[in-house]
Amino acid sequence: MRSRALSGNSGGSGTPPNGVAEDFPSATAGLAPEVKSSLRILIIDDDHTLRESCTSILNLEGYDVAVCSRGGEALDMLRRRKFDIALIDLFMTEVTGLELLRAGLEANSDLVAIVITGKPSVASSMEALNAGAWDYLPKPFSATQLQVLLGRASHVVLAARQTREIQTELKKEHGHSEKVTVLGISPAFQRVMEVSRRVAPTDASVFITGESGSGKELIAQFIHHHSRRNRKPLVPLNCAALPETLLESEMFGHVKGSFTGAIRDKPGLLEIANGGTMFLDEITEMSQAIQAKLLRVIQDGVVRRIGSTKTDAVVNVRFIAATNQDPEEAVENGNLRQDLYYRLRVVPIRVTPLRERPEDIPILAKHFLAHYWKKHRDRGTPLPKFAPTAVQAMQSRPWRGNVRELQNAIEHAVVFLDPGMDIGPEDIPSIDGEKPIEGTMPFAFDMVEEPYHEARDRITAEFERRYLTWVVSRAEGNMSKAARIAGIDRTTIYRLMEKHGLQRGALVTNNE
Repeated sequence: MRSRALSGNSGGSGTPPNGVAEDFPSATAGLAPEVKSSLRILIIDDDHTLRESCTSILNLEGYDVAVCSRGGEALDMLRRRKFDIALIDLFMTEVTGLELLRAGLEANSDLVAIVITGKPSVASSMEALNAGAWDYLPKPFSATQLQVLLGRASHVVLAARQTREIQTELKKEHGHSEKVTVLGISPAFQRVMEVSRRVAPTDASVFITGESGSGKELIAQFIHHHSRRNRKPLVPLNCAALPETLLESEMFGHVKGSFTGAIRDKPGLLEIANGGTMFLDEITEMSQAIQAKLLRVIQDGVVRRIGSTKTDAVVNVRFIAATNQDPEEAVENGNLRQDLYYRLRVVPIRVTPLRERPEDIPILAKHFLAHYWKKHRDRGTPLPKFAPTAVQAMQSRPWRGNVRELQNAIEHAVVFLDPGMDIGPEDIPSIDGEKPIEGTMPFAFDMVEEPYHEARDRITAEFERRYLTWVVSRAEGNMSKAARIAGIDRTTIYRLMEKHGLQRGALVTNNE
């Protein structure tokens, strides 16, 4: 059976005969009835026959349909109510179709607008598409054409809904607050923060290296939240946490039927990150094939979902990549494409391991103590404080798990601490099995290929910073006592602290 043409010029009662919807397979057959009923469609046309025919077909499909025959009334409806899809006659009286199109998109930027007209032309179709129309449907059109076009439009609406839902969840899960807390007073950490502040307002790609647990994702969050993209999502993806096939689907999305279990179209994280930032953690764990697809997105902004034969989205994403490996070595070993590496490594940042910046341990420990005490204890319960020996013990540990290990150790301690008590070395568990060393101020350094005088100056500066941190903390901020312990005068201590940018208050970890 052939489909009846729907046109304002055709005669008849305007109601399709019984069986029109059954005679032509629906493009929305895969959608659940409750999903189709949630889609609100507005038909704007001054031709009664066409308007009623379209309404009957779409009602049989299960859509929530509203109709309007006058331009002024349609303008009011578009501004007052939120519709998902609008069919707009281009040549309306009173208010033109283009005016209605622009007003509808201004009131609801997510509106999928389809322009229909009995006077099709290249000029009018281009004008409508340039004004924001999603598609153009010339009269006369068949029931099948209407069903197929509305099916495609429905999937666009549903994909946009899912994207917004995922963005909302990401904001809840990944700390999208007005402030990202980064703590550290060591020169090494301050250098990282200076670079982060400088690069944040730009759209330059950033490549962060550092050991596991050193705070790479926190730096990525800081950069995003101080960027022009901070109103859009920061989308994190751990490339080492997913198998290759799942990683590809998560990144690029997929179309319905592209593989077993793909029961509907799904946008990928790259589409969700559009306008925002994508953080690719452990980038060296990504397969070469996916790296090649990612390179295309970085170069052209084009995303093609798995199973798709067309471009599904054009995105504008800022990339921040990270790895706990040596990226140069990963390139040499073939684990990281060289062209991708240099695309991502516009600004490199190395996050120093915690053992190389012991000055930061007291302030981090105090922060974690306050955070987890508030989380696990009743409000108003007196906060414990670190004894100087506990600080010394923490600074003596290698912290192979870096900041994350310190964080876990403090949370573990909070569970067993008594309110208001002094925290000793024995109260801080050793995650890696090594016991704290009381009363010591260990010093170790790595030899690197550099001239003697540069190496000497670097090691001397590191020793002075660590010694000052230890001695001021041990003296509980009493500078006269610190000078006696060190065997030097207070003026020398103040001069050295000024030289290394250290503040007395930051080095005292007990609550005064």
